[in-house]
Amino acid sequence: MAEDKNTLFELARKYNRPGPRYTSYPTALQFTDKADFSFLQNDAATATEPLSIYIHLPFCASLCWFCGCTNEVTTDSARAERYLDYLEREILLYKAARTAPLPSVAQLHYGGGTPNFLSAAQLERLGNFLRAQFNFSSDAECSVELDPRTLSLKQVEALAKTGMTRASIGIQDCDAAVQQAVHRVQPMALNEQAFQWLRANGFTTINVDLMYGLPLQNASSWARTLASVSALKPDRLAVFNYAHVPWMRPAQKILEKHPLPAADEKIAMLLEAIGHFEAGGFSYVGMDHFARPSDPLFVARQQGTLRRNFQGYSTHAGTQIAGFGISSISQTPRSYRQNHKPLARYESLIEEGRAPLERGYVLTEDDKRRGEAIMQLMCNFKLPAQMLDGFDGMKEKLKSFEADGLIEWKDGALLVTQLGRLFVRNIAMNFDAYLNSDEQRFSKTV
Repeated sequence: MAEDKNTLFELARKYNRPGPRYTSYPTALQFTDKADFSFLQNDAATATEPLSIYIHLPFCASLCWFCGCTNEVTTDSARAERYLDYLEREILLYKAARTAPLPSVAQLHYGGGTPNFLSAAQLERLGNFLRAQFNFSSDAECSVELDPRTLSLKQVEALAKTGMTRASIGIQDCDAAVQQAVHRVQPMALNEQAFQWLRANGFTTINVDLMYGLPLQNASSWARTLASVSALKPDRLAVFNYAHVPWMRPAQKILEKHPLPAADEKIAMLLEAIGHFEAGGFSYVGMDHFARPSDPLFVARQQGTLRRNFQGYSTHAGTQIAGFGISSISQTPRSYRQNHKPLARYESLIEEGRAPLERGYVLTEDDKRRGEAIMQLMCNFKLPAQMLDGFDGMKEKLKSFEADGLIEWKDGALLVTQLGRLFVRNIAMNFDAYLNSDEQRFSKTV
């Protein structure tokens, strides 16, 4: 990126404010236990869009102190077996409540937690159960998040046997001091071994997760991390801005023993990543994702079908998400619904033969309009003129973004510039009707 770094650092300071990542609109902060549950359940029972299934597997053998996920830290593998019992019962309850034919499955994703906390036998059990209960399309995308520190060849073989072809490997940082500071020690040899096993078992896409803004990261250590990860030859990369929200995740307070990088240091790390990976043949898909030009993620952006959901960027438009397990979120074009987070409450509701829903949200027409505008900005970096109808005063509202070279107007359309892509969350925030009351509950945008 050709812009003067001092200018970028000034912009980073100017726009570094709390804001959503917009994996949904409205964000999950608007979900409520006062939602119209009869509507939510009827919507789940009648939705006809192809299914994108999300399975939340919450168990971790140890806690990474930067983590913002809903997890259960344990070394007791029997807890996973019990959890699978309840997952299966939840899925059967979901199917029994359906009053319309069950749509085919376009996507399946195991998230966590650490999905490979489950043994090979347990992963095979889960995969076989899902295949027996749902009709998977022949080109369904089936993916799993993996932790190389606890991964075994047998687990990879079980995942491949049950149809998984995509994996996301959590690395975050390769520097030993940083790993110690965040409580995630992960020698490079484990990452290399994971890649070898996955490739040998037919995994066609491997993503690597990195994180900038962690304690003890600096320019030279970050450059070494980027080089080490490139040597693995991943197909995609997710380079996340660490979200420091200790008021929501108390364990993150531990990270404050070491200085956290300032906003200008973080923007320098992001720029370094963009330059490094673009020079290595990757394309910057958006916000925090990179993919090779031949990868379906980048192709989807080129074709205008890229979307964002609770797993980040997605290649499939027009699906509904059916989430299973604690804290999982389901989504249709009309509503959101979320399961209870406490494991005991989740289990007790299933025991009663009830869906384990804690809260939800029914979209208004204004929500849909604003959500689609934000989606277009986050995924396509533009907003056609006709989609700006009804957003009175938006040109005036975005005046400072235009003056700073982050947006431009062409034939009535709003275009995000190359520079503006680094601040697309800030631009999208101007279309958010709920932000003023919620802002301080989000992480900072830079």
